[in-house]
Amino acid sequence: MKNRKSLYRLLACVSLVFILYALVKNYWIDPGAADFLSRKTGLKRELNLPVWLNVMYVHVGFACLAMASGLINFSNRMFEKSRRFHRFNGYVYLVSVLVVVLTSGYMAPYATGGKTSSMGFNALNLIWLFVTMTAFIQIKRKRINLHRNWMIRSYAFCFTNLLIHLITSLVHQAFGMIYATSYTIGLYGSIALLIVIPEIIIRTKPTEKNELIP
Repeated sequence: MKNRKSLYRLLACVSLVFILYALVKNYWIDPGAADFLSRKTGLKRELNLPVWLNVMYVHVGFACLAMASGLINFSNRMFEKSRRFHRFNGYVYLVSVLVVVLTSGYMAPYATGGKTSSMGFNALNLIWLFVTMTAFIQIKRKRINLHRNWMIRSYAFCFTNLLIHLITSLVHQAFGMIYATSYTIGLYGSIALLIVIPEIIIRTKPTEKNELIP
């Protein structure tokens, strides 16, 4: 129990810091995404900047909302206090993920790293959508344990951007690769980690007693 609380607090700290960073950076410090766009080279499609920026604002906002709502719903205290709120917040998470996937689909053709990165983002979006909808289907069938496991898989994808930039920075700075290549490696490395890490968590966490919601 203590380990679970400690892990949740750590998750909460990382999530809240990243949400704050994403909001401040994208809406205040660099609302024009000048630094990010400066690394995009050799685009085969003309980028309509005003449209792209508006889509990005929606993407970032709902990504932060997905991270926050998902974090809240992993709290046992909130679940026990109000299952109605847990259910409502679950729908907020679901809608947020759908919006993030749709906006990411628009931005994918303009991804840093070209077509290879675009394909990676499209694959990532499909995987995230699949695991999220599976979590939704499981709770509709009242299979609470399976729902929790699939939610762990789904919530992991909220950290996609964080992992991509961590791996990209590591590869770019440590190995001296060009940024576009480093970014592509960061993307596919993140996809692998976002699939593997949740499976490790699911297999090592204590088995829950309640399989069906009463």
